[in-house]
This record gives sequence, C-alpha cells and structure tokens, in this order.
Amino acid sequence: MKSLGALVRDCRKKGGITQIELARLAGVGKTSVYDIEKDKTTVQLETLLRVLVVVNIRLELHGPMGDVVVLPAQVGRKTEDNHEAR
Repeated sequence: MKSLGALVRDCRKKGGITQIELARLAGVGKTSVYDIEKDKTTVQLETLLRVLVVVNIRLELHGPMGDVVVLPAQVGRKTEDNHEAR
C-alpha cells in the first residue's frame, strides 16, 4: 500500500507540475509540499487539505456509527457569494 505522501507525489508528477508549482497552486509553502511527500507528521491538516484539492485526492473518514466524512470539502475554494468555504 502506498503512503499518502507517495500518492501525492505520484499525482503531482502525473499532472506534470513541480513541487514549487503545487505549492503555489495550493497557496502553501514549498517546504510543506516537500514535507507531505516525505510523510512528515508535522504538516497541519489545513495545509494537507489544500494540497489534496490541487492533486484531486480526497480522504474518507469513517466513524464508529457508520458516519462518513469526505475531505477536503471545498477547502479554500470560492463559493458563488465569493466567500471562502470552510
């Protein structure tokens, strides 16, 4: 099974973008992209979700009662009212 960092790296490369370009598109620092791809555990969730949006990866969290939460859910994207969705 691939790590999340390896999946991000593979998707980034398939998309033909560099770590610096991914960082710019996600609105995060280039070190954050490097840290994600190296599976560092110090990356903030918000930063990770911004990167996942750009490379089109989503996470599904399954709760003990059968609840499912899909992330990212409109992280940092503009809504029709031109407000950031959070």
